Amino acid sequence: MKKILVPALALFALTPAAAHAQEQRFEHQGRIYAYTVTEVDGYRVISGVEEKTGKRFKLRVGEHRVRGTVGTQQVSFPLRDVAPLGKASTLASR
Repeated sequence: MKKILVPALALFALTPAAAHAQEQRFEHQGRIYAYTVTEVDGYRVISGVEEKTGKRFKLRVGEHRVRGTVGTQQVSFPLRDVAPLGKASTLASR
């Protein structure tokens, strides 16, 4: 799941949270993810779910690091590891 979500963060890591206040969706490798981006205590928080399995994720994007959970697994990786989304498609926001 980390390999799926990490590329998606490139779309949101540097964009103001207010621009993503609504629930939005994107597709990556045949999976559809619904998410929201909010600002909490100076961090950007990306919360969402993979729609088919219902697996939830919550990622806190800091200045240099991303930390959070995907399902029940803890994840932590440098922000510099975030790559452009590439072939993923952004779907219309709800």
